[in-house]
Amino acid sequence: MNFINNNKLTIIGVVVGAIGGYLYYHYVGCASGTCTITSKPLNSTLYGAVMGSLLLNIFKKES
Repeated sequence: MNFINNNKLTIIGVVVGAIGGYLYYHYVGCASGTCTITSKPLNSTLYGAVMGSLLLNIFKKES
């Protein structure tokens, strides 16, 4: 439970980023199939999760 409390913003960033990455794949996607990130839903979801965690990790206060 202590891990979750210490990394709450990062976990939220992962979840929101993963949802955003999948939605980007679903609605925008890649018509030709040659796009590296958006050609497959797994790539897009993982990329969104990483970017979301990095973005919200900026706001984490150091103890």
